[in-house]
Amino acid sequence: MRRLLPLLLAFCLALPAAAENSGLRRLTERNDLFGWEAVGRLDIADTGFCTGTLIAPDMVLTAAHCAFDTRTGAHYQPGEITFRAGFRDGQSVAERRVVQIATPAGFIPNAAPSADRIRADVALMRLAEPIPTALADPFVLHSGDLSGTEISVSSYGRGRAGAISRQRSCQLLWRQAGLMSFDCDVTFGSSGAAILAHERKRGRILSLVSAGTVIDGRPVGFGMDLPDTVEDLKRQMRRDAPAPQAEIRRLKVGSGLSGGAGTGPRFIRPGGS
Repeated sequence: MRRLLPLLLAFCLALPAAAENSGLRRLTERNDLFGWEAVGRLDIADTGFCTGTLIAPDMVLTAAHCAFDTRTGAHYQPGEITFRAGFRDGQSVAERRVVQIATPAGFIPNAAPSADRIRADVALMRLAEPIPTALADPFVLHSGDLSGTEISVSSYGRGRAGAISRQRSCQLLWRQAGLMSFDCDVTFGSSGAAILAHERKRGRILSLVSAGTVIDGRPVGFGMDLPDTVEDLKRQMRRDAPAPQAEIRRLKVGSGLSGGAGTGPRFIRPGGS
């Protein structure tokens, strides 16, 4: 993670000591993972990883900076990113290739950290095939007022890449102008992890980990408001969705007909049949 602009840091330096937070807990056993299968590791072109979260059976929410090849400044190509749902100790609940990526037009991948960059640091990634909800139940976005400042995060990270680590209680430090800051324990690889508001029995996604730093030995992360940006990205994905590939099969007279020889209409379906 990179150092943020002095303006953002100034907000945090003026904050009082944080409330009591919980430590990280590694979700290793299958029972530990129950309910968190929708959180997964995004393995990126053999160069590193980020954290992503299912918000639909075929759609992963993560940070925009995880979607770009810094060498070219372009999105990674289909197949270069793999989402491993509930990844732990070499095993996943399900694995899918990413085939479509949408990011805000205003996000500049190689720009220096700034408030505007953090606001736009959101990506949607469509999977090649949906992951059944019986295997991984997607999370939904938080909307409306936030009750209290207690939040949580589940992520992968440097030194803990082999399984999800969950911090069930950390604190929202401030929130304004489409930005927010929190004292959750995040690090490299936690980029794109969902910050969950404690709502009902299951948290709802309030923000994503975009960047972070350490102030007086205390981790400080930064994220953004999500609902409007995510809706824009959904519309972009629908507009730019890849056209289904049609396969034309040539049929000989009488082929596939139970009644023997004859002629009839020849059908062309996406994917062939």
